[in-house]
Amino acid sequence: MRALRLHAPAPVETRPLVLENVPDPTPGPGQVLVKVSTCGICRTDLHVVEGELPVVRPLVIPGHQVAGTVVGAGTGAEALLGRRVGIGWLHRTCGSCRFCVGGRENLCDAPAFTGWTVDGGFATLILAEADFVYELPDGFSDVVAAPLLCAGIIGYRALRLTGLAGRPSGFREARLGLYGFGAAGHIAIQIARARGADVYVMTRDRERHQALAEELGAAWVGGARDIPPAKLDAAIIFAPAGELIPAGLAALDKGGTLVLGGIHMSDSPPIPYKLLYLERIVRSVANNTRDDGRAFLAEAARIPVTTHIRTFSLEEANDALIALKTDAIRGAGVLVVA
Repeated sequence: MRALRLHAPAPVETRPLVLENVPDPTPGPGQVLVKVSTCGICRTDLHVVEGELPVVRPLVIPGHQVAGTVVGAGTGAEALLGRRVGIGWLHRTCGSCRFCVGGRENLCDAPAFTGWTVDGGFATLILAEADFVYELPDGFSDVVAAPLLCAGIIGYRALRLTGLAGRPSGFREARLGLYGFGAAGHIAIQIARARGADVYVMTRDRERHQALAEELGAAWVGGARDIPPAKLDAAIIFAPAGELIPAGLAALDKGGTLVLGGIHMSDSPPIPYKLLYLERIVRSVANNTRDDGRAFLAEAARIPVTTHIRTFSLEEANDALIALKTDAIRGAGVLVVA
């Protein structure tokens, strides 16, 4: 198979991913072999490639938003042969630690992650655990589906952690802030608005991200550090910028929640206690559960969510990551593999 492998972490501008021919993987018991059709690019891929996440698997193949078709199956997974499936960040959990047993497999003590601790989807073939793949709704093409498998799922979990669903009126007329408006933000706004929330978007790029937020119905759009015109019931920071945490807290109303939606973020500056007072909450999102993924895909199909896509070939993966790093992608970037 053909695959892009990372020989050593380096700035993406140096184009560190190398396209190589590597042996086809063989599925073991409970595993499936998937022919990759598309693979979304994600800021987590950027963190892997540039070394902001530590090297766990030498010569790793990044990519964890995969849509494709099952072409091989190990013992116990034969029923998936020929099926169209999606593969996300959560490759495998132990199933036996107290977090898995307690319904919080996103916090598993011994997890594996697609495109970081195991090989991912910047390739023509990928191995996956049969119990961890998703059935893709028929209404989503492979190109459209790819960003749903991480950007969509993690945005969905971040929305859940805002606590807005627990209000007497749920999301209806809630004021939600989004800091950063890339792949996750442009999907999360569609879920939040479909539930009845007013969404305020703070993002630095006027030509692409702010314009897209306006197209998708944001109640207000401003710069990354601008103060929204109304106090927010909750906010999510999708940008990997810890310096936005005090600004996000300052924008919250009493009792509001600020959710940090990234696996990696620069450090926060000191937070004055007055920003936390009056029961404001800061919390992070860590990975996702399979239930998150299934619930999100079902809701996304009902709305239906529309993903705004810029496509790249497999050979252009380094260029795609450079475009992601420089905020040059409007919506989400997707590698078209087959």
